[in-house]
Amino acid sequence: MPPRVIRVLIIDDSPLVQRIISEGLSKDPHIEVCGVASDPFAGRDQIVKLRPDVLTLDVEMPKMNGVEFLRRLMPQYPIPVVMVSSLTERGQKTTLEAMAAGAVDFVAKPKGGDLSHMIDELRTKVKIASTANVSHWKNRQYEPAPGVASSVMTGKVASQGTPSKKICAIGASTGGTEALREVICGLP
Repeated sequence: MPPRVIRVLIIDDSPLVQRIISEGLSKDPHIEVCGVASDPFAGRDQIVKLRPDVLTLDVEMPKMNGVEFLRRLMPQYPIPVVMVSSLTERGQKTTLEAMAAGAVDFVAKPKGGDLSHMIDELRTKVKIASTANVSHWKNRQYEPAPGVASSVMTGKVASQGTPSKKICAIGASTGGTEALREVICGLP
């Protein structure tokens, strides 16, 4: 049986980046770009309509940033997400926020002109993301960012209560985020 084709939706406000990612991913016979959206609201509509297997999501976009969209999306419609942004580099605050909000992985947009490395990395990470089980995000409650009044998908807002002041740090490499989530979810 041939491997299944992974359907990807690209959410990025730059038409040039949409084209670069779309053309780059489409060169892989196991990946199909099923759609593009230029902001989170158009992305939401495309998710419902197209039912993609994986999203690529930018951070800086009009109407709502990608991390806030992810916080609102995952409890309503959990789907593997690979963040693709100049702000998502290893150890950056935005990257950590995106991973905490449900992103499976991230790829940094190159600051120079070497797009081939980024596209190769993105293809690999999309394939890995397509195998991730993100169903545990369904109906998860979250605390929205200050000033956020409603969920993108349903208009509902949930609260987690008072956060603990204790800190526990555990690390994992690419592919280990789901195992790490299992460990953390098992903690009291």
